[in-house]
Amino acid sequence: MIVKNFINFINIFLEYVFYQKSYFYELMIVMKFFKVAFLALMFPLFLSSAHKYYVSVMQLTYVEDKQSVQMISRIDVADLEYTLQERYDKKITLTDINEHPMVDEYIKKYLNQKIEIKINTQDTPFNFIGKEYENDLVVCYLEIENIKAVNTIEISNSVLFDLFPKQKNVVKTKINSKTNNLIFTTEDRNQYLNFK
Repeated sequence: MIVKNFINFINIFLEYVFYQKSYFYELMIVMKFFKVAFLALMFPLFLSSAHKYYVSVMQLTYVEDKQSVQMISRIDVADLEYTLQERYDKKITLTDINEHPMVDEYIKKYLNQKIEIKINTQDTPFNFIGKEYENDLVVCYLEIENIKAVNTIEISNSVLFDLFPKQKNVVKTKINSKTNNLIFTTEDRNQYLNFK
């Protein structure tokens, strides 16, 4: 009798444990479903609240043996395209294929309005050499010629500030064997370096 009662107790206990495990397992499945559903509903909200970073990078190098300041500017294609459309022509697109013939002129005009450089306190206009596309960037090549020495340089870079107030422009300079990283924002558009 004791053995029979003990076996009954074990059977009841095992049924209870398996029932609890089954209940627990079902509860876990329901919780996973709610977790996945919650994430699926929240993901679009997260994407809409996530903000894009607006950054362009320019490398500015003084090449003493060529007596020139050479600049390579990397700007987001979509942002520059939108800016050029707003300023000059709604129909243009920045692309390698069938690009509007005025695109280079628009980029040149825009950069001349937004980038100013004074070397040794003198305004020094730059030449727009050309551009190419590199993934989602427009890479622009600029040059200032006939620079015998750089004692001071003042740079103003407000590229894309008019339409993108969170835009930051980084200028990495290498002048007279000295490197500097300058950050331009809508509040801080001018930077000055002295090499005397």
